[in-house]
Amino acid sequence: MKFEDILLEINGFGRFQKLLLSLSVLGRFTLPCHFMLTNFIAVVPSHHCDISGFDTEGVFGNLTGEQKLVVSIPAEADGTPSSCLMYSEPQFHLLFNSSNATDLPAERCRNGWVYDNSTFKSTLASEWDLVCEKKGLNKATTTIFFIGVMFGAVTFGILSDWYGRKTMLLVSYVSAMGFALISAFSNSYTMFAVLRFLTGFSITGILIIPSVLNVEWVDIGSRKLVGLVDSLSWTYGGLIFPLIAYGVRDWRWLTLAVTFPLIPAIISWRWFPESARWLIANGQLEKAQYYLQKGSMMNKGKVTSSTNAESLASIVGAEKGSRKYSYLDLVRTPKMRKLAMLTGITWFGVASTAYGIGFNITGFGVNLYLTQFIYAAVEIPAKLSVFYLLEKFGRRKTQAGSLLLTGVCLGINIFISKEQRVVRTIVAVLAKTFSDMSFGTVVLYTSELYPTVIRQNGLGYSSSMGWLGVAAAPLILLLEDVWTSLSQVVLCSIAISTSLSASFLPETRGKCLPETIEDIEEKSRLNPFVFDGEGSVEMERAV
Repeated sequence: MKFEDILLEINGFGRFQKLLLSLSVLGRFTLPCHFMLTNFIAVVPSHHCDISGFDTEGVFGNLTGEQKLVVSIPAEADGTPSSCLMYSEPQFHLLFNSSNATDLPAERCRNGWVYDNSTFKSTLASEWDLVCEKKGLNKATTTIFFIGVMFGAVTFGILSDWYGRKTMLLVSYVSAMGFALISAFSNSYTMFAVLRFLTGFSITGILIIPSVLNVEWVDIGSRKLVGLVDSLSWTYGGLIFPLIAYGVRDWRWLTLAVTFPLIPAIISWRWFPESARWLIANGQLEKAQYYLQKGSMMNKGKVTSSTNAESLASIVGAEKGSRKYSYLDLVRTPKMRKLAMLTGITWFGVASTAYGIGFNITGFGVNLYLTQFIYAAVEIPAKLSVFYLLEKFGRRKTQAGSLLLTGVCLGINIFISKEQRVVRTIVAVLAKTFSDMSFGTVVLYTSELYPTVIRQNGLGYSSSMGWLGVAAAPLILLLEDVWTSLSQVVLCSIAISTSLSASFLPETRGKCLPETIEDIEEKSRLNPFVFDGEGSVEMERAV
């Protein structure tokens, strides 16, 4: 007997599984909020040097605020005051001839900066003067967070295999909430950066553990539906987040506001079941029997004979492998090395492009709250349409085509004037839509490419390359300081080159999933498993 047989007998997608899915959605609300939090708390408001030191003896007299800036701060090419320079002393002659401002002695800001607080009451930049020479620290905040996510993914993946899904989910809930709340009271940038790393590290458990629990508790035919709902829960949080940010303009209060939803998630944790698969694999048959009988009662109102200890013990013997595989098996043989290289490149390109667009919501000249809301809204049709496209055109064409179209849109926006805000926003939204489609494709595609014996390792390695791409995205955006459009050129190049790499991946539509490394290396004809009608193998259990 296999575990899938038990799921079919107790109803693999009944009230028990729907309750689990609902609890998962509740906890995942905060994820997109924290992942995109720096879009709002790290905004750099308009600023200029603090010139109050010039007026210690009333030298400005009755000058207006605008006149004070003219005589104290050099003007940029567009006529706005310089953000990082000031004259060494007031240049009163500029009141009568402002064109004669070349070669005047200027220096860096002496006494800090004055910020425009009309849109944001407080941001990281205005709190700790993360501008001019320290501008890179402001951008690095996002990278630091996602480096934490990278390490957290590896750590929580291992610990949830050692100590169980439910236990580590509580650890993730509590630690993520604790570190996030403390970060809102940081008294230095260093303290905040460390706590953001720890928040990213801890919050990853909320990202990966409920997804695994859902997959391990539903039958094979319901996995794609569960994956869709799980993915749309992220979109739901993304739609609500800009509304919260619009009402909360202080970075400390905004951090608290997007963290408090973890309180009901922690309360609801008690209703999460442990993974029966994990319990069986670790010899805890009585606990597995308890949860299976509970699920059967909720779904059918009766206890089935297949949940007795003898039946569960037979599953242990049937599913226990004779060899343990590791990440090294991804590079031991030539075709596996090629597959690992191509999926790693694809994940890096998909993630860096998608988040490069997402992090650049101020780069298209439209209100960032509206842009963030639109970006979240377009995920809905993108994620719904990808399931049709996968069957109509196949995995490889959908993956490569969506990346290519993303790159084309990014390339078009390079040549559109910033004065054409509506046109730039429309093209940017199209780029975001196509990038969401590529993200929705890559998870399923990767799970079908790797053989069952190392599918988890393949997915783990590929997703870590994706988070590396996310961490690189804000650094790519820093290239705007070299040339305004350079970051868009880089993202466009990544998307198009990744599309080319994805085109070398094998097609998996309508084919059996590979079971062993030998299936990949020898291209042998796979065993005729039962199909679910969409090209997936019914007995696939490793995703």
